[in-house]
Amino acid sequence: MRDFIISYIHDDEGILGDIYSEAIKTGVPVIRPEMKDLLRTLIVMNRPEKILEIGTAVGYSSLFIADILKSGFSIDTFELDPDRIRIAKGNISKMGYENEIHIHEGDAAALLKDMDRKYDFVFIDAAKAQYMIYLEEVMRLTHPGSVIVTDNIFTDGEILESHFLVEKRYRTIHDRMREYIYKIKNDDRLETAVLSVADGAAVSVVK
Repeated sequence: MRDFIISYIHDDEGILGDIYSEAIKTGVPVIRPEMKDLLRTLIVMNRPEKILEIGTAVGYSSLFIADILKSGFSIDTFELDPDRIRIAKGNISKMGYENEIHIHEGDAAALLKDMDRKYDFVFIDAAKAQYMIYLEEVMRLTHPGSVIVTDNIFTDGEILESHFLVEKRYRTIHDRMREYIYKIKNDDRLETAVLSVADGAAVSVVK
């Protein structure tokens, strides 16, 4: 089924395609093809102007969104790794979105506390063990109708396993992700669908 779906997904073209290919080749985590399709559809549907991304990596997701919207938007994105920040800045410059995409360098969990904008669209794709921490700050920075998309919530399928069957070093992520899914499905402030797209995605709308 996954191969069938992917066969209908168009590859990126030009610089964006080169960035994606290089990320895959060098082992940098980027969104999977099915997630790209979902993200593209949500962006076209909502046409957000103010976008928050947690987890820049090499800038691919921000540039993917930018390439859809073209103009009339701004993206605040957060990244901790200095090497990835350097590469992301270069990629953003190559595609000419230096004025639209703003990288905040450092720990998103700390930096978000100083933000006071209201965002129309949020994409969470960073350290999985920190998702619960990000969520409370994100709720403060959104408004009714804002869309929150969370990637990789199935943690490569380990979310389905018992705590004791998961390798010990991954148990914290496992437990916190289960807590996160429970939270977004039961928080009265949100309406959430959990989808078996790529490595699992959640789409939440702020009520």
